[in-house]
Amino acid sequence: MTRKERAMELFESGYNCSQAVALAYADILDIDESSLAKLSLSFGGGLGRMREVCGAVSGMAMVLGLLYGTDEPGAGKAEHYARVQELAKKYEAENGSIVCRELLKLNDGVHSAPEPEARTPEYYKKRPCNQLVGYAAEILDEYIKNQK
Repeated sequence: MTRKERAMELFESGYNCSQAVALAYADILDIDESSLAKLSLSFGGGLGRMREVCGAVSGMAMVLGLLYGTDEPGAGKAEHYARVQELAKKYEAENGSIVCRELLKLNDGVHSAPEPEARTPEYYKKRPCNQLVGYAAEILDEYIKNQK
């Protein structure tokens, strides 16, 4: 199974967009799956369902940080931010935005009710989220492959 397929499967199983992307890489990250799921939970729905930066993009950034980041204060920020921006730009070029509400074509303002919608067949028909988490995983795969 590819990481794209795994991310999509995780999303379909009930994880949010950020969790789905991050957990698709759990086997190569230096963090246990439970902690990774908890860490990435807050970023679903564009940060707590406020429809800001897409959770799939946030999940990509978390994976990048865990793989290539540093824990030294002030070290490596510019290089790492450039890495995050590179992948975010690829995501935006393909999808038209990195902002959740724009990707979902929502006109109800910045904040949404905190309760997630039920994952029904109708939900999946009107939401591109499953495809977006898959695309985020594709971008990460390409980047990681080119780093070796």
